[in-house]
Amino acid sequence: MSIPFASTYAFAGRHVNRMGYGAMQLAGPGVFGPPKDRAACIAVLREAVAAGVDHIDTSDFYGPHVTNQIIREALHPYPQDLLIVTKVGAVRGDDASWLPAQGAEDIKRGVHDNLRNLGLDALDVVNMRIMGNVHAPSEGSIAKQVEALAALQQQGLVRHIGLSNVTAAQIREAQGIAKIVCVQNHYNLVQRSDDALVDELAAQGIAYVPFFPLGGFTPIQSSGLSKLAAELKATPMQVALAWLLQRSPNILLIPGTSSLQHLRENLQAAALQLPEHVLAELDAIRQQGEH
Repeated sequence: MSIPFASTYAFAGRHVNRMGYGAMQLAGPGVFGPPKDRAACIAVLREAVAAGVDHIDTSDFYGPHVTNQIIREALHPYPQDLLIVTKVGAVRGDDASWLPAQGAEDIKRGVHDNLRNLGLDALDVVNMRIMGNVHAPSEGSIAKQVEALAALQQQGLVRHIGLSNVTAAQIREAQGIAKIVCVQNHYNLVQRSDDALVDELAAQGIAYVPFFPLGGFTPIQSSGLSKLAAELKATPMQVALAWLLQRSPNILLIPGTSSLQHLRENLQAAALQLPEHVLAELDAIRQQGEH
């Protein structure tokens, strides 16, 4: 199969398909340890790339190390047009906890871990993941973190810099230090606090990559969404992904899965065009959820 439409966006010096793939679910439960079926994970990655996915999002703290090692096993040597985006800023505790790793040495170590486990000499894009309130940003200077990543960029180990879990003020601060090519924040059909930021970044030609595009560890559930999906002969998750693609041209999607069936369903969402009345009803569902 192939991705059913050719919508692309200029990102990190190339044009990528707006439907990408997120590798987080290639690790074990809780994004910790090895997967139950490593061969299935390899098959998903290979089918995604064969279908036209040319943007894979990962991190060496997924597992830790597990997803990057699986990506390398499945896809190395990498296709020339494949953009691999990773992130630094955290490590995993022995109890599977997520621990901040925001110092200059932590960031340097994280970059080298990604290089080693992916089998690369340089990383295409590295997102500086600010821990904030874990899945929501909090204000505060991020200059030291961005400066540490910019130093690694100057050494040729990182080609482009992005940010994750950040506020508009933090993005502006980072832009005074280095060129920022993407922002990765929590955003989906019902979590829309970044609405103004999406539009602001679109005006600057900066990619916005929502994490938890389907609701995260607790997927979006709504009887209204299910009803609309049935009307469109689609799944609720396909509708939620299609909504994001229609929300703004700078939104790049990275839904993750370790299932070939779910991968195919996600890719098919790229061909789903939502009529105006459906968009209006989805907005109403979101507003109901807020109240």
